[in-house]
Amino acid sequence: MTQRTRPARPVRRTRRTRQGLAVLAAVLVGATAACAAQEPSGREGEQRKAPAPRHPAPAPSAAGGGAGDARAFTLVASGDVLPHASIIRQAKADAGGEGYDFAPMLAGAKSVVAKADLAICHMETVYGANGDYTGYPTFKSPPQVARALKATGYDACSTASNHTLDDGADGIHRTLAALDRARVKHAGSGRTATEGRSPAWLRAGGAKVAQLAYTYGTNGIPLPKGRPWSVNLIDKDRILADARAARKAGADVVVVSLHWGNEWQDAPNRQQLSLGRQLTAARTGGRPDVDLILGTHAHVPQAYEKVNGTWIVYGMGDQIAGAMINHEGAQDPRGNQGTAGRFTFAAPEKTGGRWQVTKAEFVPFWFDTNAGRVVNLNAALDRGADVGDVRDRIRRVSLSRGAGKDGLVMGQ
Repeated sequence: MTQRTRPARPVRRTRRTRQGLAVLAAVLVGATAACAAQEPSGREGEQRKAPAPRHPAPAPSAAGGGAGDARAFTLVASGDVLPHASIIRQAKADAGGEGYDFAPMLAGAKSVVAKADLAICHMETVYGANGDYTGYPTFKSPPQVARALKATGYDACSTASNHTLDDGADGIHRTLAALDRARVKHAGSGRTATEGRSPAWLRAGGAKVAQLAYTYGTNGIPLPKGRPWSVNLIDKDRILADARAARKAGADVVVVSLHWGNEWQDAPNRQQLSLGRQLTAARTGGRPDVDLILGTHAHVPQAYEKVNGTWIVYGMGDQIAGAMINHEGAQDPRGNQGTAGRFTFAAPEKTGGRWQVTKAEFVPFWFDTNAGRVVNLNAALDRGADVGDVRDRIRRVSLSRGAGKDGLVMGQ
């Protein structure tokens, strides 16, 4: 379905919230006094140009992540990076009017992201060129976003979304080229058939990690003629075939990023629940084909759940977005709330066994549209900011499908 979520004009803060935000300023790394006005309408982004080399698969490991490769690792993943026009203006202001700098607005996430052994983002929009940058309804984001993602500590991004084709094949080319220049790997879209079907190959601890990415659709935009591999569409059999191929190519851990669900819906929809069960139930030789599922698209935080022994994050919410209005036309603060999932993987005791998640955490985040900054809510609360209600709502949603009984905890 075609879904168009617009950002809203700023709303007045209560006196109590303003006092909390004054304290919060101490938490916002590199915060500027400039506060970009939010656009009256907005959505997900896009962009243009140049191809680049693909990331080859690491050589298969004979040990398969066995006792010789026993180093555990932490994986952090976060939600949609969605630069509305107001976000682009903020990045221009943060750069002092010379170009665009997205690093200051992401700085509040750096302490969580950079400390992980492996960090994955979701780049929802494509990139433009030569000043042709737009927000809603067809996004073209400045390519400097990629550089800021790297500076924050991200190693890879999913690039399959309903906005991947906002600028056709050119937008995909520009986006992947910019990510390559920034040394951020990517999965979900491609400039060639080989690239489109390939995972992002990553290393963390003693493991080889394959990230795969897919989207429910492209807002009705047809795939470019003769390029069916431009963006990966959700198909259970295709996902499992790709996961098994990645395992055969040496992946110790297979991570699947899915752009799915209903916008503005806190609960996962029927497709998310059904597909999640099917993917986590699939096994080859007694070993699960998929080790972790990371969801995006709903623009609001959704639940975490352990299904068939595998963790699913149905929706991580937005990491960066302008002030949002929902389908009823109301300003909805949930559109600037999100989580980062943090999972600790331990090596199997026996060769060819599964890398197990030994600790599952969620870290609550909020994008302060007034300051134009990502905020770690627990860190803000420690410094006295009045954001407890927001943090507690995110916690309730994250735990709403009983993940607490399977060990999910809130992290710092």
